[in-house]
Amino acid sequence: QVQLQESGPGLVKPSQTLSLTCTVSGGSITTNNYFGSWIRQPPGKGLEWMGVITYDGSTRYSPSLKSRTSISRDTSKNQFSLQLTSLTPEDTAVYYCAISVVPGTVNYWGQGTLVNVSS
Repeated sequence: QVQLQESGPGLVKPSQTLSLTCTVSGGSITTNNYFGSWIRQPPGKGLEWMGVITYDGSTRYSPSLKSRTSISRDTSKNQFSLQLTSLTPEDTAVYYCAISVVPGTVNYWGQGTLVNVSS
């Protein structure tokens, strides 16, 4: 069974950079057709897809966040990471990592981590 666990700070200040890591167990992130995504949900709002890193290391980002978002991976640790720059309070959200093996479907979710952007 594939399991995902997010880790990172729960509180960051405006203008700073958020760094989150997703540790994957039960499956390799380099497995063919594994797509690792970051998705967030601000309080009282819906889910927002932020970007994805594919099994071969390619990345794609949401157009609205592309200028501030970077996703990378460490295959030796079976982890993929998110960096989001120039934070504002509007970036306050629960951040999830997820893996898709079927296009258009999220097959595995992390439990989510709440990030509060506040001075």
